[in-house]
Amino acid sequence: MMNQFKIFCIGFHRTGTSSLSKALRILGYHVNKAELSVYKNPYIAQEVYAFAFALVEQYDAFSDNPWPIIYRELDQKYPGSKFILTVRSTESWVASMVKYFGAAKTPMRKWIYGVGNPAGNETIYAARYERHNRDVLEYFRERPNDLLVMNFADGDGWEKLCAFLHKEIPAVPFPHTNKASVRDKKKHTPHNSIRDIEEFS
Repeated sequence: MMNQFKIFCIGFHRTGTSSLSKALRILGYHVNKAELSVYKNPYIAQEVYAFAFALVEQYDAFSDNPWPIIYRELDQKYPGSKFILTVRSTESWVASMVKYFGAAKTPMRKWIYGVGNPAGNETIYAARYERHNRDVLEYFRERPNDLLVMNFADGDGWEKLCAFLHKEIPAVPFPHTNKASVRDKKKHTPHNSIRDIEEFS
């Protein structure tokens, strides 16, 4: 059954987006995740709205790119929606971006940051990340019921999320996917394949 409002997760990748997506699925939401073709689309800047709006009718919740970049337009087109901003410290976020994407480039990252790869462009990425978070907080400044800020490093989990969405807390631990301790046990995937689907938490 389709839920009564849309949920847009507008935190940048590498801020806990996979954990949040899994949590929303546990709560019963139909969640759209990133698709490899979208990240490699050289015309994403021109086609993003047609792509995004076509998907909104098919899902309850949306995570990863391009949703954080078009939150204003989504808010205007789908009034009554809920927005969730996942955050972490800038230093740890930049380090994570460099570690997992390095010098690999995608059209999506070039559109967002002005340059397609984080390695060697840490200052540019950090400034864009911080500006996004500031802009979101300012945009929703007088609408606290529409925006939830979550920081998983600070222990945010079911209690905060379920209160925001008016859901009962599930009898399962809050999912924390892609932790370093888990990833280190897995073989690394090359930058030019599925890792370009920027769904790491």
